Amino acid sequence: MEPEAGTNRTAVAEFILLGLVQTEEMQSVVFVLLLFAYLVTIGGNLSILAAVLVEPKLHTPMYFFLGNLSVLDVGCITVTAPAMLGRLLSHKCTISYDACLSQLFFFHLLAGMDCFLLTAMAYDRFLAICRPLTYSTRMSQTVQRMLVAVSWTCAFTNALTHTIALTTLNFCGPSVINHFYCDLPQLFQLSCSSAQLNELLLFVAAAFMAVAPLVLISVSYAHVVAAVLQIRSAEGRKKAFSTCGSHLTVVGIFYGTGVFSYMRLGSVESSDKDKGVGVFMTVINPMLNPLIYSLRNTDVQGALCQLLVGKRSLT
Repeated sequence: MEPEAGTNRTAVAEFILLGLVQTEEMQSVVFVLLLFAYLVTIGGNLSILAAVLVEPKLHTPMYFFLGNLSVLDVGCITVTAPAMLGRLLSHKCTISYDACLSQLFFFHLLAGMDCFLLTAMAYDRFLAICRPLTYSTRMSQTVQRMLVAVSWTCAFTNALTHTIALTTLNFCGPSVINHFYCDLPQLFQLSCSSAQLNELLLFVAAAFMAVAPLVLISVSYAHVVAAVLQIRSAEGRKKAFSTCGSHLTVVGIFYGTGVFSYMRLGSVESSDKDKGVGVFMTVINPMLNPLIYSLRNTDVQGALCQLLVGKRSLT
């Protein structure tokens, strides 16, 4: 502790992260499982990214966005998993105040980028299925890069705003966070000054970063479904739906866990459940995404097979 009476700065120099489990036996199990999940996630997403880069058939807007999503998934799990693995090895549960804020910033940066990127992918499917004649011009390389650049800018602004706003709160103790990474709801509970403005900011940001993209995604797919149902060929309808099914699955998982995490601010009793949701958001979801996108996608499967057997190389 570093008390600073009469100032607006935090009196807490570090926080204690309780992690997922407390017993040493279970910590060993969690370490093995988390390390396995981390390696699988990194390997799976980098394989998808490599396939998108080297396979000419995948040089399309849809796979351009998918490659960006793979980069986000690698970043998302890297923000939380290595630090947790290090704490499990060292049995040191503390995290410095600055490191906690840095982790929070990068987590919200990547999560916000996810929201916008999933929206861009829905817009891409809308244009491809509902506006096929103008698709190449409306989704040119310039448009793709602009969508990604604007997404990064908005996500960066959102993450930076939350991080700066959090520095205005006072933390006098206790400094125990019943979680395995630093996030806003848990830090709001520890603040010894009012977090009402911060919660209001999170609510407003959620409307812009989550609700608005979800509405746009829903509208896009409402048009897609209407267009697909007009296709007379059953095979044509199946092919059209298959290109959208993977994306809708990812959207459902991502927004489902996000809503559960941030729509119950101030609920202390649910903190143990929040750990499970946190594992799903930061570990399971990034690990599942490569599987979801490659399971029913013959183009991705073919590119991965060629990459694995060495028929194509990154050079």
